[in-house]
Amino acid sequence: MVYIQNTHLNDKKPIYQACTQIYGLGHHHCLQICDVLGVSPETRLGMLSAGQHSLLAQIITQNYDTGSDVRRFTRQNIQRLVNIHSFRGYRHIQGLPVRGQRTHGNARTVRKLKNNIKF
Repeated sequence: MVYIQNTHLNDKKPIYQACTQIYGLGHHHCLQICDVLGVSPETRLGMLSAGQHSLLAQIITQNYDTGSDVRRFTRQNIQRLVNIHSFRGYRHIQGLPVRGQRTHGNARTVRKLKNNIKF
């Protein structure tokens, strides 16, 4: 197991799949990271040398927002909507769908899950 950005990554997976376990990195960013490293995206994470592991960690920390940073940005964006009293902010507070979905027959899941979020 490789530990990068407070996340354990599986060494048996290809690099582009293993990097997607880090919150904030998707397939596109992982493919960019593989290009910068100069390795094939299909290369297993366990096949990299220790130097490449440290370079991988360095590239991710310097060039991408990951983990708690992304969560904080998202929370701040929602809090901004609440503070300016926008319609979307009210929907977040009420725990209802924000993007115009119906609430008559659906939206049970969002109502259950959003009750735990406090603003």
